Amino acid sequence: MRKLIIASMAAAAFSLAACSEKAQEETSEAAGAVADDAAAAGDAAAEGAADAADATADAAAEAGAAVEGAADKAGNAVEGTVNAAGDAAAKAGDKIAEETKKAEANDKK
Repeated sequence: MRKLIIASMAAAAFSLAACSEKAQEETSEAAGAVADDAAAAGDAAAEGAADAADATADAAAEAGAAVEGAADKAGNAVEGTVNAAGDAAAKAGDKIAEETKKAEANDKK
Protein backbone atom coordinates (compact mmCIF):
# COMPACT_ATOMS: atom_id res chain seq x y z
CA MET A 1 0.00 0.00 0.00
CA ARG A 2 2.86 2.30 0.76
CA LYS A 3 4.28 1.72 -2.67
CA LEU A 4 0.90 2.47 -4.21
CA ILE A 5 0.63 5.77 -2.32
CA ILE A 6 4.19 6.74 -3.25
CA ALA A 7 3.55 5.84 -6.89
CA SER A 8 0.27 7.83 -6.86
CA MET A 9 2.03 10.83 -5.33
CA ALA A 10 4.82 10.56 -7.88
CA ALA A 11 2.25 10.38 -10.71
CA ALA A 12 0.41 13.38 -9.26
CA ALA A 13 3.65 15.34 -8.93
CA PHE A 14 4.60 14.45 -12.49
CA SER A 15 1.15 15.60 -13.72
CA LEU A 16 1.47 18.87 -11.83
CA ALA A 17 4.95 19.37 -13.20
CA ALA A 18 3.66 18.77 -16.72
CA CYS A 19 0.82 21.25 -16.14
CA SER A 20 3.25 23.74 -14.71
CA GLU A 21 5.51 23.45 -17.74
CA LYS A 22 2.56 23.96 -20.07
CA ALA A 23 1.32 26.91 -18.02
CA GLN A 24 4.82 28.37 -17.99
CA GLU A 25 5.09 27.96 -21.75
CA GLU A 26 1.72 29.64 -22.31
CA THR A 27 2.65 32.45 -19.92
CA SER A 28 5.94 32.89 -21.71
CA GLU A 29 4.18 33.06 -25.09
CA ALA A 30 1.68 35.59 -23.74
CA ALA A 31 4.50 37.69 -22.29
CA GLY A 32 6.28 37.55 -25.64
CA ALA A 33 3.13 38.73 -27.42
CA VAL A 34 2.71 41.59 -24.94
CA ALA A 35 6.36 42.56 -25.42
CA ASP A 36 5.93 42.52 -29.21
CA ASP A 37 2.81 44.70 -28.94
CA ALA A 38 4.62 47.13 -26.64
CA ALA A 39 7.58 47.29 -29.02
CA ALA A 40 5.27 47.98 -31.96
CA ALA A 41 3.50 50.71 -30.02
CA GLY A 42 6.87 52.21 -29.07
CA ASP A 43 8.00 52.13 -32.70
CA ALA A 44 4.78 53.81 -33.82
CA ALA A 45 5.17 56.50 -31.15
CA ALA A 46 8.80 57.10 -32.13
CA GLU A 47 7.86 57.35 -35.80
CA GLY A 48 5.07 59.78 -34.97
CA ALA A 49 7.44 61.90 -32.88
CA ALA A 50 10.01 61.91 -35.69
CA ASP A 51 7.34 62.96 -38.20
CA ALA A 52 6.20 65.74 -35.86
CA ALA A 53 9.80 66.92 -35.41
CA ASP A 54 10.31 66.97 -39.18
CA ALA A 55 7.10 68.95 -39.69
CA THR A 56 8.14 71.41 -36.97
CA ALA A 57 11.57 71.87 -38.54
CA ASP A 58 10.00 72.45 -41.95
CA ALA A 59 7.56 75.00 -40.53
CA ALA A 60 10.38 76.78 -38.69
CA ALA A 61 12.44 76.96 -41.89
CA GLU A 62 9.48 78.38 -43.82
CA ALA A 63 8.80 80.91 -41.06
CA GLY A 64 12.47 81.90 -41.05
CA ALA A 65 12.42 82.43 -44.81
CA ALA A 66 9.25 84.52 -44.53
CA VAL A 67 10.77 86.67 -41.77
CA GLU A 68 13.94 87.12 -43.79
CA GLY A 69 11.93 88.20 -46.84
CA ALA A 70 9.88 90.61 -44.75
CA ALA A 71 13.03 92.05 -43.19
CA ASP A 72 14.55 92.60 -46.63
CA LYS A 73 11.40 94.38 -47.82
CA ALA A 74 11.28 96.50 -44.66
CA GLY A 75 14.96 97.38 -45.07
CA ASN A 76 14.37 98.39 -48.67
CA ALA A 77 11.38 100.52 -47.68
CA VAL A 78 13.37 102.27 -44.94
CA GLU A 79 16.25 102.87 -47.33
CA GLY A 80 13.86 104.34 -49.91
CA THR A 81 12.27 106.58 -47.29
CA VAL A 82 15.66 107.80 -46.06
CA ASN A 83 16.80 108.50 -49.62
CA ALA A 84 13.59 110.41 -50.38
CA ALA A 85 13.96 112.44 -47.19
CA GLY A 86 17.56 113.21 -48.07
CA ASP A 87 16.56 114.33 -51.56
CA ALA A 88 13.79 116.51 -50.14
CA ALA A 89 16.18 118.06 -47.62
CA ALA A 90 18.72 118.75 -50.37
CA LYS A 91 16.05 120.42 -52.53
CA ALA A 92 14.86 122.45 -49.55
CA GLY A 93 18.44 123.54 -48.88
CA ASP A 94 18.90 124.55 -52.51
CA LYS A 95 15.62 126.50 -52.42
CA ILE A 96 16.66 128.26 -49.19
CA ALA A 97 20.02 129.20 -50.73
CA GLU A 98 18.28 130.52 -53.86
CA GLU A 99 15.78 132.59 -51.88
CA THR A 100 18.54 133.87 -49.62
CA LYS A 101 20.48 135.12 -52.68
CA LYS A 102 17.35 136.81 -54.00
CA ALA A 103 16.73 138.47 -50.63
CA GLU A 104 20.34 139.66 -50.42
CA ALA A 105 20.12 141.05 -53.95
CA ASN A 106 16.94 142.93 -53.05
CA ASP A 107 18.58 144.30 -49.91
CA LYS A 108 21.47 145.69 -51.99
CA LYS A 109 19.15 147.60 -54.31
